[in-house]
Amino acid sequence: MTSSDSASKAPAKDPWDLPDVSGLVVGVLGGTGPQGKGLAYRLARAGQKVIIGSRVTERAQAAAEQLGHGIEGADNAETARRSDLVIVAVPWEGHGPLLESLREELAGKLVVDCVNPLGFDKKGAYALKPEEGSAAEQAAALLPDSRVTAAFHHLSAVLLEDPGIEQIDTDVMVLGEERADVEIVQALAGRIPGMRGVFAGRLRNAHQVEALVANLISVNRRYKAHAGLRVTDV
Repeated sequence: MTSSDSASKAPAKDPWDLPDVSGLVVGVLGGTGPQGKGLAYRLARAGQKVIIGSRVTERAQAAAEQLGHGIEGADNAETARRSDLVIVAVPWEGHGPLLESLREELAGKLVVDCVNPLGFDKKGAYALKPEEGSAAEQAAALLPDSRVTAAFHHLSAVLLEDPGIEQIDTDVMVLGEERADVEIVQALAGRIPGMRGVFAGRLRNAHQVEALVANLISVNRRYKAHAGLRVTDV
């Protein structure tokens, strides 16, 4: 048997065999906003070390104290420097300028973009398409020395921040270029009770994932709900 024959018969990697991420320090840029605070709270409650970032250190520290669970607060640059993995949860309007300003601090880091480019008018929410194709692709363009992934787009901030809710039953669609990076983010999502991280393609497919949030907003308004997503048969 040739080496190529033996390689072809090697068992396929189990897609649910995910790494242990419990020791990673997670920074949340935009951690004083509803989505950022909610993610920080859920991850810290699950035992993750979390640092909240904000433009103003005192604001980040106040939010961290409010959330508890050992969360720390710092300015965005310090948060980026001290973290192994950084979640970007800022408003779309500030997305590009913030990442551009933190290019050096985020070099070599795993960056998880969860920003949804949306517009709003009297008809409701609608998706915007950035010049780069998506918020995640804009992040990748602005952070050439970082490993950019996309995830956590479809989560309800109301559910994330509610301490009375023990688990949130939803899937997290994770996109990225490198399998190892995607699996780290999948594993991080899976630390939150009820959640599961599911690979959903490369960054070129991020636009439709980000845009789907506009549809979920419409669902939530009509049915007075906090809808999420489940991927069936996987």
